[in-house]
Amino acid sequence: LLALSLRTSDGGKVVGTIEVSVVKMGEIEDGEADHITTDVQGQKCTLVCECTAPESVNGKDNLPFLNAVLKNPVCKLYRFPTSDNKWMRIREQMSESILSFHIPKELISLHIKEDLCRNQELKELGELSPHWDNLRKNVLTHCDQMVNMYQDILTELSKETGSSFKSSSSKGEKTLEFVPINLHLQRMHVHSPHLKDALYDVITVGAPAAHFQGFKNGGLRKLLHRFEMERRNTGYQFIYYSPENTAKAKEVLSNINQLQPLIATHADLLLNSASQHSPDSLKNSLKMLSEKTELFVHAFKDQLVRSALLALYTARPGGVLKKPPSPKNGTEESCPQDPPPQMRRQDSIPHHSDYDEEEWDRVWANVGKSLNCIIAMVDRLIERDGSNEGGGGGSKDGEKDPSLVDPIITHPREDWYEQLYPLIRTLKDCMGEVVSRAKQSLTFVLLQELAHSLPQGLMLTLRRDIVFSQALAGLVCGFIIKLHTSLHDPGFLQQLHTVGLIVQYEGLLSTYSDEIGMLEDMAVGISDLKKVAFKIIEAKSNDVLPVITGRREHYVVEVKLPARMFEALPLQIKEGQLLHVYPVLFNVGINEQQTLAERFGDVSLQESINQENFELLKEYYTAFMEKMPPDYISHFQEQNDLKGLLENLHQNIQAKKRKNVEIMWLAATICRKLNGIRFTCCKSAKDRTSMSVTLEQCSILRDEHQLHKDFFIRALDCMRREGCRIENVLKNVKCRKYAFNMLQLMAFPKYYRPPEGTYGKADT
Repeated sequence: LLALSLRTSDGGKVVGTIEVSVVKMGEIEDGEADHITTDVQGQKCTLVCECTAPESVNGKDNLPFLNAVLKNPVCKLYRFPTSDNKWMRIREQMSESILSFHIPKELISLHIKEDLCRNQELKELGELSPHWDNLRKNVLTHCDQMVNMYQDILTELSKETGSSFKSSSSKGEKTLEFVPINLHLQRMHVHSPHLKDALYDVITVGAPAAHFQGFKNGGLRKLLHRFEMERRNTGYQFIYYSPENTAKAKEVLSNINQLQPLIATHADLLLNSASQHSPDSLKNSLKMLSEKTELFVHAFKDQLVRSALLALYTARPGGVLKKPPSPKNGTEESCPQDPPPQMRRQDSIPHHSDYDEEEWDRVWANVGKSLNCIIAMVDRLIERDGSNEGGGGGSKDGEKDPSLVDPIITHPREDWYEQLYPLIRTLKDCMGEVVSRAKQSLTFVLLQELAHSLPQGLMLTLRRDIVFSQALAGLVCGFIIKLHTSLHDPGFLQQLHTVGLIVQYEGLLSTYSDEIGMLEDMAVGISDLKKVAFKIIEAKSNDVLPVITGRREHYVVEVKLPARMFEALPLQIKEGQLLHVYPVLFNVGINEQQTLAERFGDVSLQESINQENFELLKEYYTAFMEKMPPDYISHFQEQNDLKGLLENLHQNIQAKKRKNVEIMWLAATICRKLNGIRFTCCKSAKDRTSMSVTLEQCSILRDEHQLHKDFFIRALDCMRREGCRIENVLKNVKCRKYAFNMLQLMAFPKYYRPPEGTYGKADT
């Protein structure tokens, strides 16, 4: 009857003989199946159905949205016996993601914009002495070449319209080096007779690494360390700034570029409220202006700006810094309380003979004084207007001395705009003076970083951008999938905006030969994901692809949700709170190269990475326990023994046991219990990754869903022989064979070997 119904509805071909017991459990979801294969004689695969219908995450509403991100799904259906001789149904699904190409294109566009802006700032640095001017010209030549290279790569990627997959055989192609290798969602949906349906997701992707550039000199972890040591030993022709100071300079420059236009906008809104003679609107506008101006002033509370100003002064010809005249300022007629002094129409930094280190403090403080004058005027205007709100114009100083505003003569219906306009103009002038000086001095700091070891420094930046692009594409895919899977889980949403998400990477790279460099690249790329925050916004159109903003030191990924889904989110998320991720990497090499490394080589890199990331995982767990509500924690602790799992993980890391795959299993379990995002990576996410994810799936069926112990190996072989992962191999190398040779198989830990007849020559 089963065979007949399948032939009638889909024309599917039945292969082999199906036992009666199998027929009873052989239901097909939605009646859609392409073919059924069984291996009764070897009893390796009870029943596998290939299904063409993709699966919704939480009902049909989410499916159209996910279809904008996931493409080309491969689905397999299984039924396995439980320990009490009942049956569980398993749906395995593997999907590509168009984010594989979308995210790199977004990121490269940002890099081009950032680098063009930096190059322009270098050109506007002003007159420099011959030594520094020659360095600047050299830097600009190389920087322009890098921008051209990024533009060429973006042009080539833009030709890949509709692409959603980069095969393992393409990992060395230059035009695709920003694209992650073999990125897929691997999903297992379990329907048990006694338990609730459960979803288990793993993102599988090739280790983020710069394959085209190669690993002859190591990966990013080693290269960055070596580069920094060389910078510390720089000769007289450069000024050394630590990586922390360089990062600080970039941060302050970014804050300047963001805050200056915001302050100007809020100042104009304040004038607009004044022209409307609206006390409430005036107070609200003043509040916003005060908040942004205080952030602006705070951004310069750093010794770095002072030291950079002096360094720039010494780089000017004759110690003189030229600048165009600043706008006329009306401070002298604006506010009687310590008004900012008239801006001198001379060099931004005085001559060396009369250099005043405190002048920057005075120029910087003028912004705050100008704001205080505006606050005093608004308070006085509202008081004169008879407002019941009194003098609550947003000042942080509480009650003000009447002498501050008594000399200002106003009338009940006098034009508030005319009273505030000179003060607003003074604020803008003072702010412009600060921005001009700070921008030039901090750009000079960046010149030092760029000038050293050209073109090595820029090539390191390129390598880091490549690795980060691959890592970010996978992260964004994982975040979106996790968000949609857990959209109706209040505990998860609270955790998301209260603590953030743990993102756990399982690495299977060896610490031998080229894979050492891959692991060094991967470690830095995953660590750099700390710079990423997510923001969920309401989609205003059918375009729901994520948008990236920011710069190399800080990125914000805007994830769009349809209106109905967006409205279901907590208020904090809807108001735009940034959502943070905490990436951790645990690596255990499992192949024959790791055997060589353990016996004759060095495994300290793996040990260091695992120990460092354990500390990060422990920090996240501590924050989770401290920040989540007590009632949630109480219920959570009843369900999970995370403290014991963490202690066990720490013991296994310290044990330094060869090929200790227990580390990976414990880390994955902790991640799932903490509602995290799971990744599994090897060189190409094809062979070792397939062995790992299928083992993880069957282990979950055994430990969480009571898979019959006699069927564990059978289920494992079935998934590897007929499941989604062998299809992954086929689409990568056009062959249904895992790339293992006999030496590799002998080196694998238990349960990591594929079934007989499914492996062949190793992939190089």
